Amino acid sequence: MKISLIIPTYNRSELLARALLSVFAQTTLPDEVIVIDDGSTDDTQEMLQKSFPQVTYLYQENKGVSSARNIGIKHSSGNWITLLDSDDTWIKTKLEQQVAALKKAPEMKVCHTEEIWIRHGIRVNAMNKHKKSGGWIFAQCLPLCAMSPSSIIIHRSIFDELGVFDESLPACEDYDLWLRISNYYPVLFIEQPLINKYGGHEDQLSHQYWGMDRFRIKALDKLLKHEELSVDNRQLVTRMLLKKARIFQKGAEKRGKLESVTYYQSLIDTYTQAT
Repeated sequence: MKISLIIPTYNRSELLARALLSVFAQTTLPDEVIVIDDGSTDDTQEMLQKSFPQVTYLYQENKGVSSARNIGIKHSSGNWITLLDSDDTWIKTKLEQQVAALKKAPEMKVCHTEEIWIRHGIRVNAMNKHKKSGGWIFAQCLPLCAMSPSSIIIHRSIFDELGVFDESLPACEDYDLWLRISNYYPVLFIEQPLINKYGGHEDQLSHQYWGMDRFRIKALDKLLKHEELSVDNRQLVTRMLLKKARIFQKGAEKRGKLESVTYYQSLIDTYTQAT
């Protein structure tokens, strides 16, 4: 079991150092750590060379987190891929516990964990809608992202079969991938929190883009057009797309965004006829 860790980063030198310290404090270490610098203009490269010379450093012009993760996956050599966002940290037994759980369930190809949420330096409780679970979780993945990239470990064969992150999505790219995966595979879930998920800072994608559900609608539309879905799953996806599209259409009408009104109406018409 060879584990490759992929960390995308952009102008987060200090946070990246914190993330890497948590990685190298693990009771089970990854076999390789790859940091993909997505066009940083700060001292990311210098910090890595000085403090973490064992890390493989890859640089690209700014293309977004999906492209950065995909470059890392392409250059990795492990048969298991794990991810960490540069603003999050791992609790020290994270990998150890995942490796042990996967060895006990060798048929499983995906494993994620519970998480601790920290906002503005204060621990907060996640809402019910963010409740994590394992098994066949496709339905739970439809409303919003049901697994955290920083907690997940995925067998490489999944990417070979289903593809990598969709680089056309500036946000919710993880939502898109988790839907594709959970449609075909059950996931293993460790109930113990094994990552610290930090929020509240300005460079988070949720702060950069308004209306994150518009990207989820695109992911749902793509899923219906390009993936093999059971009858039940197709109905679930269609209902969720219609629910989200109707909300966005109403918002577009209020703001006088006629192009968006037309776009969402066309989706509503198409998938209403399909039900």
